[in-house]
Amino acid sequence: MLDLESLFNLSYGMCIISSKKGNDFNGCIVNTVFQITPEPPMIAVSVNRQNLTHEYITKSKVFVVSILAEVAPLEFIGRFGFRTGRDTDKFQGVNYKLSIAGAPIVLDNTAAFIEAEVTNAIDVETHTLFIGRITACETIDKSKVPMTYNYYRDVKGGRTPRTAATYIAKRPKTKSKQGVKEMKKYKCLMCGYIYDPAVGDPDNGVEAGTAFENLPHDWVCPDCGVGKDEFEPIEE
Repeated sequence: MLDLESLFNLSYGMCIISSKKGNDFNGCIVNTVFQITPEPPMIAVSVNRQNLTHEYITKSKVFVVSILAEVAPLEFIGRFGFRTGRDTDKFQGVNYKLSIAGAPIVLDNTAAFIEAEVTNAIDVETHTLFIGRITACETIDKSKVPMTYNYYRDVKGGRTPRTAATYIAKRPKTKSKQGVKEMKKYKCLMCGYIYDPAVGDPDNGVEAGTAFENLPHDWVCPDCGVGKDEFEPIEE
């Protein structure tokens, strides 16, 4: 039996992994950072090869781990976890400082940071395991409690993007026997936004009376920016 949900019992920390490419910065959410040796101090992180951050780390050979705090709002996590740096500047409006190597250290909603130089990269199918020697690390705010993946998922109600190392595909839902007689409301699994067909999304050109199924394919959550596939119907 392969019950992948049993893997949720593993303990992870929620972090932003960031890097640079020339004068450009990018970052994404990861929950697979771990220390592997004490002397010299080494850490490893798993990053999906599709992520722009993967490209930046591969190019610069440096990455920064900004450890998220429990107070981090879902909207902030969604900025780095459910959007792509190919379409948006994730660091716009975010407080950060530069590391020794010039990569961004996120200061908002974080408890500490770790900077590392890549010493090895291991191909693991869809991801790369980057191993790095720690060159700097510091506590940003001692009063903030680091966020675990369990806290993010079970307390804050957060979801996992498809490119994450811990992503598990959703099981298809069975259709109602009554069929689609009424236009259902849909809830964003990332931030909790409710799409109500009776209201629509007038700020983004969606008229009232538009069923969720009829929304444009490129429509995104007005609050956190995730796509339609991160919504589920609300059973009333």
